[in-house]
Amino acid sequence: MARAARVTVSGGDEGRYRLLVDAITDYAIYMLDPDGVITSWNAGAQRFKGYRADEILGENFSRFFVPADRQAGLPQRELRIAADEGRFETEGWRVRKDGRQFWAHVVLDSIRHADGGLIGYAKITRDLTERKEAAESLKRSEEQFRLLVDGVRDYAIYMLDRDGRVTNWNLGAERIKGYTREEIVGEHFSRFFTPEDRERGEPARGLRTALVEGRFETEGWRIRKDGRRFWASVVVDRVDDEHGNVIGFAKITRDVTERKQAQEALAKANAALAQSQKMEAIGQLTGGIAHDFNNLLTAVLGSLEMARKRVGVEPDAVLSLIDNALEGARRGATLTQRMLAFARRQDLAPRAVDLAELVAGITGFLERSIGPEITIETHFSSGLAPAHVDPNQLETALLNLLVNARDAMEGSGGVVVIDADEVMVARADPGGLQPGAYVRIAVTDTGEGMDAKTVERAAEPFFTTKGVGKGTGLGLSMVHGLVSQSGGGLRIHSRKGEGTRVELWLPAATADAVAAAAAAAAAPVAFDAAAAEPGGHRPLTILAVDDDGLVLMNTVAMLEDMGHRVFEAMSGTEALDILRDGKAVDLVITDHAMPRMTGSQLAQVIRTELPGLPIILATGYAELPPGGDNTLPKLPKPFGERELARAIAGIIAANDKDTAGRAPTAS
Repeated sequence: MARAARVTVSGGDEGRYRLLVDAITDYAIYMLDPDGVITSWNAGAQRFKGYRADEILGENFSRFFVPADRQAGLPQRELRIAADEGRFETEGWRVRKDGRQFWAHVVLDSIRHADGGLIGYAKITRDLTERKEAAESLKRSEEQFRLLVDGVRDYAIYMLDRDGRVTNWNLGAERIKGYTREEIVGEHFSRFFTPEDRERGEPARGLRTALVEGRFETEGWRIRKDGRRFWASVVVDRVDDEHGNVIGFAKITRDVTERKQAQEALAKANAALAQSQKMEAIGQLTGGIAHDFNNLLTAVLGSLEMARKRVGVEPDAVLSLIDNALEGARRGATLTQRMLAFARRQDLAPRAVDLAELVAGITGFLERSIGPEITIETHFSSGLAPAHVDPNQLETALLNLLVNARDAMEGSGGVVVIDADEVMVARADPGGLQPGAYVRIAVTDTGEGMDAKTVERAAEPFFTTKGVGKGTGLGLSMVHGLVSQSGGGLRIHSRKGEGTRVELWLPAATADAVAAAAAAAAAPVAFDAAAAEPGGHRPLTILAVDDDGLVLMNTVAMLEDMGHRVFEAMSGTEALDILRDGKAVDLVITDHAMPRMTGSQLAQVIRTELPGLPIILATGYAELPPGGDNTLPKLPKPFGERELARAIAGIIAANDKDTAGRAPTAS
């Protein structure tokens, strides 16, 4: 039998003990007989239970239990355990006199005589309702927080111990990382890092920073269970207990891969926009330079041609120098055409072109241009559709590509393949191709190839991998300008050591364009070829208009050398004064880009006041600025005496044909 409380007191002590017990109000202290009947009652018991001593003495203590506990026999069980073991302690719900329940902490001690006989029980009860409610509130709060954390799906929220091992795991962590709670709890969080980050010690650095500073925040690549990488936004907070001791870390991770991809796409788009704006600015600059250069070349070419005619046969040295100057001027004209092609301002005359026929016609020229060490092979699909392109510009573009291929295979020889096929584009692509039918002609070499960075810059103006003095850097940009202005696109495929393939995507010619090309080929020549040669024409009275004195002087000299009578004007206003003065003029040749009054504006006034007077617009631009008249016959700059004669012969022949076709007016 367990040892029970044995107390021996004197009469005086007993009085003092009774006074002490009765004075206690924070504890209910009372006695029970062996059957559980209440035999004493203190002030604390009255305060907790609500009964006065005269109401409760002689009653069984079981009335303080809730009905369910009484039915389960808990009062008798408490007495039995206290009798057998000497003591019983528990917590549970008890009932006050008014029926309200409170949470009680109960201690029940058995009281025995000196001979071991059971006298009864001493029962001490304390009201812990407030503590119970606080504990329950904390438990509910913790449960709600746990449910909140576990229910979050967009964030991985979990705890780490001081060493970095995972101690709990929410649903968001499972969704983002791919591990279940059972798979990951107890594992070190470094397994989420990439191998390169682990080698650099990033996991330890993050915990060390959080430990010292209280917080660590970063973004970087992390790894899911299946090995896939994702871009994560990570926050690690140090967690301290109530005494300030570090117990671990709270870690929050968010998958921001889509945001990173969107930012990268935006940065790429901004870079492309900046590149586009840069290219547009360079194009505008190139166009302006080309215009001024054309004026200079017009004067140079015309003057040299006339000087050469007047030198005679004897001074061979002078002739040689003049020939060299002419060749240099022609090269300058070619450079200008490349600049205009890049600026997309060259004068294009697109038509339906049979690519196989065009390449066959210039193969011999191409072979001579690139030398005997390079073999040219051609492969064209049977029944290939014609392309809509300017054939002369395409020939120049192909020559540029062949020269580039030759330079890439310099010293080793090799094979260059020219092939073409048809391609259908279903939707607009990032390269600018619009939906429709295209004919793709490509030049492929077996040279040294280019790396990705070089390919990316290959079509930029003035960019070249050749040595100083070996290239202008305008070859591919000219090709790019040609295909872009033609409504197509340029594609370059190359790898270092594996050669290069350059593709020109050209719009397929429409049925109307094919029919127009066939009709033009069958049509008679509009004017006598002999008339297009200097001196092979009838004398005319021509008004020459140009604000550039050098160009005007050169144009007048060439016209007079042909036998024409010429009036000069350096502005549109001056030209109108000459016409309004009654001068009989057969033809007006005017520059377009003049201050105050452009050539197109001058032509508009002339058509109003002198309808039927032929006008030629001399310009280096194919597309005139807003307000320009693109219907006027053009004389491309730079031009020499031969080009000038052909332009004059062509417009006079067309004008004579138009006049002859009109019905005579009745007098």
